[in-house]
Amino acid sequence: MTTFRHHRDRAQGGLRPAMLQCAPKASGWPRHDPGKQNQMISSWMARRAYPFYETRLRGRRTFEHLAEYEANQWISADELHALQLAKLQALLSHCEAQVPFYRRHWAAAGVSARDLREVGDLRHFPTIDKQIIRAHRDEMVAASWRGRTLSKSTGGSTGQPFSFEYTRESYERRMAVMMRGYAWAGWRQGDRRLDVWGTEIAPVSALRQAKMRLHDAVLGRRVVSCFDMTQDNLERYRREIDRHRPKVVVGYTSALVELARWIERNDGARWAPQAVITAAEMLSSEQRALLERSFRAPVFHTYGCREFMLIGAECDRHDGYHLSADHLVVELTDDAGRTLDDGTGQVTVTDLHNFGMPFVRYLNGDLASRSSAHARCACGRCLPLLGAVEGRRLDVLTSPDGRIIPGEFFPHLMKDFSSIEAFQVRQTREDRLRVLLVGQREHGEADLARLRERVAHQTGPAMAIEVEWVDTIPLTPSGKRRVTIREIEAASA
Repeated sequence: MTTFRHHRDRAQGGLRPAMLQCAPKASGWPRHDPGKQNQMISSWMARRAYPFYETRLRGRRTFEHLAEYEANQWISADELHALQLAKLQALLSHCEAQVPFYRRHWAAAGVSARDLREVGDLRHFPTIDKQIIRAHRDEMVAASWRGRTLSKSTGGSTGQPFSFEYTRESYERRMAVMMRGYAWAGWRQGDRRLDVWGTEIAPVSALRQAKMRLHDAVLGRRVVSCFDMTQDNLERYRREIDRHRPKVVVGYTSALVELARWIERNDGARWAPQAVITAAEMLSSEQRALLERSFRAPVFHTYGCREFMLIGAECDRHDGYHLSADHLVVELTDDAGRTLDDGTGQVTVTDLHNFGMPFVRYLNGDLASRSSAHARCACGRCLPLLGAVEGRRLDVLTSPDGRIIPGEFFPHLMKDFSSIEAFQVRQTREDRLRVLLVGQREHGEADLARLRERVAHQTGPAMAIEVEWVDTIPLTPSGKRRVTIREIEAASA
C-alpha cells in the first residue's frame, strides 16, 4: 500500500493526508452518540481503512499523487514554472491531436500547440466558457477517451448549469489537491471532522443511504445537512458538534454563519474545534470574525468550483489563497481574454490533468484579484497567491415557518435540469419566491412541475413560488450574475 513520506521539517501543516471535501450525499442526523470507543474505531478506520480502500480495493493512485503534491508545495518558483510548462505542453499537444473542438478553435484563432514555449504564451489562445461547452460538448471529448470518462453536472454558483466529463486520474488528483489544502488548516488523516453540507435533494434508496453512511465512516467524518436547517433546530447542529468533538468543522459559509449567530445569541459552543473550513461561498471579514468568536477557532477559507474542486486555499498566514499551480494554471483575464498581471480580472483556469474533456482557458464566471503581486507567502510555500474573489455571494433565504435555505441549495438543485441554462431566485416577500429561468422552453415545460415540487418541499407550504422563463438575466454592475437575492430588507427600507 502506498504510504506518505513526510517532507521537510519546515513544513507547517500538510505533512499527512487531509480529508477530501466531496459533497456528502446522506441526509438526516446520526442516531447515536458515538462515544469514546466508537470515536477510536472511527479514527482507526479513517487512518487505515480509507487508504486501504482507496489504494488496494479501488486501485486509485490518490495517495501517490498526494505525496507528489505535498513535495511540490516546497519547490522553488523556477521549478514550479518548469513543471507547469511541461504539463501544459503535453496537454496542448494532446488537445490538438485528439480533440476536434480545440483543433478547429485554435486554427481559427491562428494558434497551435507548437506556439507555446513559455507558460505566458497561453495568453494567445482563445478562452472558453459554459455556453461554448454546452454548444460543443461532444466534440470537446478526446477521441482516445470516448466511452472511458466520468461525468458530472454542476448547478453553477454563477447560475449557469451544465455537465462535463473528466478522467479517473484527474479525479484522483483533485482529491489529492483537496487533501493537501485541508491539511493547511490542521486536518490529519483519522482526525474527526464534521461537515455542515448540502445533501441529495432527490429521494435516495435505503441501500444507497447505507453505502453513503459507510463511506462517511471510512472517511472519518460526520455529515449533517444544512438543507434541513430551521430557526428552531439550530441547537441540534450545535449539539452534534459537542457530541462528535471534531478537530475540524467544514461547511458552506452561509450555513456556518447562521449557526454561529445562533451560538452567539444563546449559550455558546461547548466544544472548540482546531479549525473551521469554509467553502462554496465568499467570506467577509465580519463573517470571519463572527465564526472565530462563536467557534473559538481560526477560520480557513477555500476557493474552488465543481469543475476542478479546489482551486486555492488559505494557509495559517491568511494572506490569500495558495493556488494549486502544480495542478492548474490560473490566470486573470480581461474581457478580450488578455492576461492581467495586476488588478482584478476574470478567473481563467486550465486543468493540466483532465485529458478526457480538457478545459483550456476556461472562464468559470468569477472575478478575482492578485495578492501582493504574486509575492511568496511567509509560510515558505512556492504556490502563488490569489487575492479576493468576487461573485460568489449567495443570499440566505428564509420561509414563513422559520426554515433557513442556504443559497447553495439552488445550484445543487438546478444541476439536475438539463433544459435550464441560467437561473436566478429572488425572495420578494417573506412568503414569495420568484424563480427566473433561461433555457430550452420547448423542452423544459416537463421539468417545471418537478422543479416546483422540489422547491416547495424545501421552502414549505406557506411559500408562493413563481417560475418564469425569461430571455436574459441582468448582471450586477461588476458584471456578475447573482444566483439568490433576498430583496425583503431592500424593499422595506
